[in-house]
Amino acid sequence: MENLDKFDLAILKVLQKDNLTPQRTIGESIGLSAAAVQRRIKRMRETGVISADITVINREKVGRMITLFVEVKMDSEKIELIDQAKNSFRSAPEVQQCYYVTGETDFVLVIVTPSMYDYEQLTRRLFFSNKNIKSFRTIVTLDIVKEGLEIPLDFIM
Repeated sequence: MENLDKFDLAILKVLQKDNLTPQRTIGESIGLSAAAVQRRIKRMRETGVISADITVINREKVGRMITLFVEVKMDSEKIELIDQAKNSFRSAPEVQQCYYVTGETDFVLVIVTPSMYDYEQLTRRLFFSNKNIKSFRTIVTLDIVKEGLEIPLDFIM
């Protein structure tokens, strides 16, 4: 684990909620100067603790999107075939998240598409064209109850 102190964790908690919060405001809330906050953020970006600064888009405002969870079973677990699948999933913009997991399933994907037609086209491209994919199972979401990428930091330290 990266050497993070209570100030770093406090900064990260604020940035996870709103990464546009002014450094002066962060500093005032945690007892540091804006310059000290800026140095800490810069260090955390350089060391990879902060891996991205992104904008979260409200999917309802840009068009209703369908969220699907897909379990993928591979035929062979040869490392080069697993790596090919990882690269294929990584390069598909519809795949929001991809997890290589243990158990009966090899991968769990979170996919967002505008329609079931688009999802069917994606299945042809990602799954049916890959001879090493034994099977896949799709779960369609009815409602998103909670969604986020925040890492709980209260248990650290």
